[in-house]
Amino acid sequence: MEAGIVGLPNVGKSTLFNALTSSQGADSANYPFCTIEPNEGIVPVPDGRLQTITQFIVPQKVIPAVLKLVDIAGIVQGASEGEGLGNKFLSHIRQVDAIIQVVRCFEDEDVIHVAGKVDPLDDIEIIESELMLADIQTLENALNKAERTARSGDKDAQATVKVIHKCLEHLGTDAPLRTLNLHDGEKQYIHSYGLLTAKPVLYVANVDQDDLQGEGPLVQQVRDYTHQVNAGVVHVCARIEAEVAELDEADRTEMLDSIGLGEPSLAALTREAYRTLGLQSFFTAGEKEVRAWTIPVGVTGPQAAGVIHTDFERGFIRVEVYSVDDLVEYGSEKALRAAGKFRVEGKDYVVQDGDVCHFLFNV
Repeated sequence: MEAGIVGLPNVGKSTLFNALTSSQGADSANYPFCTIEPNEGIVPVPDGRLQTITQFIVPQKVIPAVLKLVDIAGIVQGASEGEGLGNKFLSHIRQVDAIIQVVRCFEDEDVIHVAGKVDPLDDIEIIESELMLADIQTLENALNKAERTARSGDKDAQATVKVIHKCLEHLGTDAPLRTLNLHDGEKQYIHSYGLLTAKPVLYVANVDQDDLQGEGPLVQQVRDYTHQVNAGVVHVCARIEAEVAELDEADRTEMLDSIGLGEPSLAALTREAYRTLGLQSFFTAGEKEVRAWTIPVGVTGPQAAGVIHTDFERGFIRVEVYSVDDLVEYGSEKALRAAGKFRVEGKDYVVQDGDVCHFLFNV
């Protein structure tokens, strides 16, 4: 699964992406559309539980979970009608599983704002409106085909027509599809359309270096808005984060201490993006490696085993599970077993975030 970073031109998208992926190279030009084709990057998900496990089980290597990010070119008003790079941008967004929208919350006369003023709520509205207009076009086109098939008596097509009408009515109220309550069966009928406003969204308030704690009025506007629409929000200073990302570990720690940050703000952003995608981690631990594995929330033991290897899922017998907290309390897996803290779970077990798992299988 992957998240796409979007925003109006010159809000700091590419600076943020480069910091996240520790990319090197020349600064992007201060012009709209400096990102045309989407760049892709893999970002490790910071998780202190990995380091905790290695205090008790010393491995040869530690492998964190990772997140795939896509830096998508800036959207402008009228994109749904072909303005800017138009549908090319929208098609890139259609391919990702979640949207990370960077919103400008800083003033800088040297960085041109495409609308001529800094207004984060207006920026959010422009992009949301363009995505909703694109969804309306997609649904109206799909409706014509579904209605023709439905007239032949096809029950699936008839059900699809009903769901499409439901979606169009909701979009007609200027509300994104992520706020429409559809049950899983209804979602299946429109899943293939790649509807943009049905995707979960995380807002990133890009702040000035004088507001690293995100306490300014522009950030608060974004925070208040996200509470209304039940979306996530984090604040970062992309410019500072880009500088931090280029430093070695010792200098990075020193710089973070000097500006009052316990960790790069990008760490919180990565974890929140992971959560927005509906993902969580379980761990495997041994002398060769301690590793975090990525799974969607709600998967069962066999499905989680299949992330490691398809044979594990096919021949799944059971999974032995313990928590990181239990490892800290008892100090070793041997002591955990002696204390009866290894839980034995079967095929119906829903793996929880932070489980340390030993899978037993036979093929």
